[in-house]
Amino acid sequence: MSKATIFIIDDDQQVRVALSLLMESVGWEVKLFSTATSFLKQFDSSIPGCIISDIRMPMMSGLDLQMKLKERSMAPPILMITGHGDVAMAVRAIQEGALDFIEKPFNNQYLLDKVHKAIEIDADNRETKLRVLEVNEKYNRLTDKEKEVFGLIIKGALSKQIAEEVFVTQSAVEARRSKIMEKMNADNISDLMKMAMTMDMINV
Repeated sequence: MSKATIFIIDDDQQVRVALSLLMESVGWEVKLFSTATSFLKQFDSSIPGCIISDIRMPMMSGLDLQMKLKERSMAPPILMITGHGDVAMAVRAIQEGALDFIEKPFNNQYLLDKVHKAIEIDADNRETKLRVLEVNEKYNRLTDKEKEVFGLIIKGALSKQIAEEVFVTQSAVEARRSKIMEKMNADNISDLMKMAMTMDMINV
């Protein structure tokens, strides 16, 4: 995985520079943008990290940016920087999924702690996304008949019950079960259940 990057978006150059120096002081890679539009033009969902954005900017506000990012795959967590009088907007940003909002003038250590947390959350989200993709890829290798048996297995049906349900012999069900375990790289039924939960096929 690529090194985490802090994307700083603010139309105030002094704020951009101050934030950049703060983030670089603890070893993080930083990219600066004066507008949300310029950030979106170069947005690459494969780069992990965190977004720090001013909430009130010309052309596209931080809130508008956040709504655009919700349409993208694997957008990093976003922290909103807000001035006095923007708190209502910031609260709305939180309701829409922003990780937090930091009022100006911000406390350096508080902001660093929030960025560190955001990077951890982003890493967890990416790991979960990768795990879901891997399980789905395995599941898609199953034939339609194998998927049918898979669905009955995770419902707790026994081979005899499955045979009656799909109108085949019990030995045919056992053969399909064996093929499912092989294709899904599962050691036991518990593994299949976990994979089914990963794909939201069953609830915990």
